[in-house]
Amino acid sequence: MSAQKTLLVTGGAGFIGSNLVLRAIADGYKVVNIDCLTYAANLENLSAVAGHKNYSFVKANICDAQAMAEIFEKYKPDAVLHLAAQSHVDRSIDGPSEFIETNIVGTYTLLQAALTYFKTMKNKNDFRFLHVSTDEVYGDLGVQDAAFCETTAYAPSSPYSATKAASDHLVRAWGRTYGLPILLTNCSNNYGPYQFPEKLIPVVILKALHQEAIPVYGRGENIRDWLYVEDHVDALLCVLEKGRVGETYNIGGDNERTNIELVKTLCMLMDARRPLAQGRIHADLISFVTDRPGHDQRYSVDASKLKTELGWKPTISFDHGFEKTLDWYLQNEKWWRPLCKVGCKTGAFGQRAGLNA
Repeated sequence: MSAQKTLLVTGGAGFIGSNLVLRAIADGYKVVNIDCLTYAANLENLSAVAGHKNYSFVKANICDAQAMAEIFEKYKPDAVLHLAAQSHVDRSIDGPSEFIETNIVGTYTLLQAALTYFKTMKNKNDFRFLHVSTDEVYGDLGVQDAAFCETTAYAPSSPYSATKAASDHLVRAWGRTYGLPILLTNCSNNYGPYQFPEKLIPVVILKALHQEAIPVYGRGENIRDWLYVEDHVDALLCVLEKGRVGETYNIGGDNERTNIELVKTLCMLMDARRPLAQGRIHADLISFVTDRPGHDQRYSVDASKLKTELGWKPTISFDHGFEKTLDWYLQNEKWWRPLCKVGCKTGAFGQRAGLNA
């Protein structure tokens, strides 16, 4: 796919979406960003490209069929990268209806609009619909279990992962039944710049910075595979360019850590950058709280298919990525400060905020 093609990115003002838009613009693509600007979206993420000739923003909801049809007709994209989703597990437990509406109904509406548009195209060979999903659709693993692969049976645990599993099935069905040229990716836990401060890593950083209790579910023994967001973006563009139509590609960071190990690593980095008085350490702020209902024990992603077939591999090591992420938050208070006042689950740095991993 030529770098001059037009990409329609849904959810492009969110964490992963904004990193994708920035990278795509830098690579020479034209990008149309569709976002309805929910609490976790922030156009400030894209201030660097707001006036770029290759960038367009449309405020719209993917559940609005008429709006989606008009966007396809106006911009005539060569590919769709569908990232728009409700994605916070705790929020899905407390209020699943928004997740059903956005992740299932929204994906269906977007698929229908894409299919209608696709049928009108003269050159159908270059069009792609890339659906960006999560490893959480596979359920969880024991400590000794083999990592998730693309053929692992789905066993979602939360309303969030159940709605993402449903959207995955819809995308495959539109590929199989209607011939829409689809691609799917399932990624591990992302981290990096612009992540909304209700997720685990930014909350640990900001709690430590404010010398507040750092809440950790259970004993912090849950294991996640951490993927730096810039590596994820590289993988998405690689799949878009080289992936085989109808295929699924898992994206992982080769960085499994327990939550408590991750938190302690961040605390040690904070000790070096913002030492506390009287010889105290940031790890003293760790506070274990009641575990989340249905909390998955371990996620581990086998990305060998993506590496072997398409030549992708992660480039950011766990330690380096954590340092880059921590330093970004320390240097960008103007970005995260307003978000913590209005968007976190129980207010600024609330107890339920940020425990999700």
